[in-house]
This record gives sequence, C-alpha cells and structure tokens, in this order.
Amino acid sequence: MAKKEKEEVTLQEQTKETTVEFLASLAGVLVTGLFIITFIVQAFEIPSSSMENTLLIGDHVFVNREQFAPATRWLGPLMPYRNIQHGDIVVFLSPAEHGLFVVKRIIGIPGDRIHLRDDVVYRNGQKLEEPYVQHKADPNDAGDEERRPYRANFPAVTPSIRDNLAPDWQLDLPAHIEGGDLVVPANSYFAMGDNRDVSYDSRYWGFIPRPNVIGRPMFIYWSFLTPPDQYQMTAWSDRFGFLTHIIIHFFDETRWSRTLRIVR
Repeated sequence: MAKKEKEEVTLQEQTKETTVEFLASLAGVLVTGLFIITFIVQAFEIPSSSMENTLLIGDHVFVNREQFAPATRWLGPLMPYRNIQHGDIVVFLSPAEHGLFVVKRIIGIPGDRIHLRDDVVYRNGQKLEEPYVQHKADPNDAGDEERRPYRANFPAVTPSIRDNLAPDWQLDLPAHIEGGDLVVPANSYFAMGDNRDVSYDSRYWGFIPRPNVIGRPMFIYWSFLTPPDQYQMTAWSDRFGFLTHIIIHFFDETRWSRTLRIVR
C-alpha cells in the first residue's frame, strides 16, 4: 500500500514538473517572439502603386530592422549587418510628411552624382540598367504631361507648380546641383519608386536622412487585393467595412502566388 502511494506522489511530482517545463518553454517562445517583433522585424503594408510591379498595393511584408542598424557588440556576430547599397529597397520615415512610412529603392548613396535624361537614370556618368522599372502613368491625369519634363529630365528641368515639390526641397535643391548632376551629401540617400511615372520620391522631396531608414523588406507574408485609396480611409467605419470585406473575401481575393515571395 505504501509503495502505491509513493508511486502516486512521484507521478504527481513528474506531472507538475512537466507542466512547469511546458510553461517555461512557452514563456521562452513568447519572449523570443516579442523580442523579434519589437527589435528585429516589423510588419508593413504597401499603401501605394509607386513600387509596382515589385511591390503591389496590399502586399504585407516583414521588414528587417536590424540589417542597416549600427552593429552592436552583443548581436554583431549573429546579425548580417551591412551598409545601404545601390538597389536596396528600404522602408523609411518620409522626410516630407511626419509619421508616414514609405518604401522606395535606393538609387544614390553619399557622393553619387545623379541625373535623368528621358526617363533614364545616370549615376556617376553611367547609364543604369533597371529591369524592374515600370512606366504606368494615370491616363486620366490631365496634368501628367505638364509634370513629365521635370520627372523625366531631373534635375535639368526647372520644376513647375504642378510638380508639387516639397517647399524645403525646392529651396534646397539648387545647392546640391553640380554640372547638371545632383550630388548626394553625406549620411543621405537618393531614392525612387520602381513605377517611375507615379512615384512621389526624392525628385520631389529630397534626400532620405540616414536616421530615417527603418529597414529592408524581406518577403511578402500575405497579399490582398486592396483599393488604391484604402490607406487614406482612416475613419473607424471605413476600417471596419474593409475588415469585413477581408473576412468575406479572404480566400478569393488573397493573391496566393505572392505569398512568401522574396522582395528584391
């Protein structure tokens, strides 16, 4: 009888240890996940068509926040830190609109000389081969032809009111032009969208300060057909209405072919 009671006590202790071990493991997973979400990756939704066809409106991506960060002693051996390079797609805080997250492709790094001729980008005198570039101007935009000379021949053409330059950039732009080229200053980057005809980018608001860079999109984890103006719908009723739409059309309007697609 005593032996049976001893076995029951041992079984209860093992069960308690197993429960404690499970909870400890679960806590470890949650803490690790929270750490990764807080410090290493960030979810981001593509709001506009400026990066088509690389990134579409409604693409949801994970952004690596650490890759372009200053290397730290304790994470350095684990993280693939590196400097921002030509062609990198980056998420950053807009220099022109406070609190707005933007995604563009890096065209110029500090010291580069940039100009466009008839929509072709030249960097340091060399014509760039850019297979990702699209030209999808809105055919219903009556002012598009008036804006085309500036965006296609930057910075040689003097901007007009229709070009809608950020006020600070319009004043600062001439100071960075040398011999027909725009010279990228230290700790700054020149970026453009892949969909060049509709991209509101460095041609219109200037350089990206280094501290504004958030990180690099890694891959698309979900893509859903989304109206072009959805990001401007900030009212609670609009958000609730679109959430309902997602629930109803999750399977037929999710772009499954884009799931887990690497961003480059």
